[in-house]
Amino acid sequence: MDFSSKFLETAIEEIALLPGIGKRTALRLALHLLKQPQSQTTDLAKALVDLKTKVKQCKSCHNISDKELCGICANQSRDHSIICIVEDIRDVMAIENTEQYKGIYHVLGGKISPMDGVGPNQLNIESLVDKIKTGKVIEVIFALSSTMEGDTTNFYIYKQIQASKHSLKTSTIARGISIGDELEYADEITLGRSILQRVPFENSLKN
Repeated sequence: MDFSSKFLETAIEEIALLPGIGKRTALRLALHLLKQPQSQTTDLAKALVDLKTKVKQCKSCHNISDKELCGICANQSRDHSIICIVEDIRDVMAIENTEQYKGIYHVLGGKISPMDGVGPNQLNIESLVDKIKTGKVIEVIFALSSTMEGDTTNFYIYKQIQASKHSLKTSTIARGISIGDELEYADEITLGRSILQRVPFENSLKN
């Protein structure tokens, strides 16, 4: 594809690096931006720079935040004795949209996947175990997707929790979520019911 402008070509190449966007879509987006008022393009560029430079990771749950503590962890009306373990921030957003869960979260940042070179030490597991060792947590909810990697991660964390010698309840979301499905794609009613109708984690080990 030949371009009459090197600046346009560079913009297209950068946009095309985004997931799910090919060269043709990148071209369409670049030409759209070119037609917009400069203020709109400047605002977009600033928003993207702020996203990269100012968004932090919550020091408690590893959710995204503008401050050291995210809005959920800083909210004293939430039940801080219940922790819901999720893979990433998209799962936090999905569960929050159900308006059925009032505890806090712990974002792992992925799942154990030897095939992809992801081991336990690359996830936020140690900080979770440290949090449980304080004795302030009474229940841990496993809310990872029901895939082989998700089940492996759940079981690894479960064994780590057992080793901490702290008595606490462990549960997992009810299987209203289809096997192999990701939480972010579940409808809010199904996901909400899965949280409310969670079952003891030990039961899932017998299946």
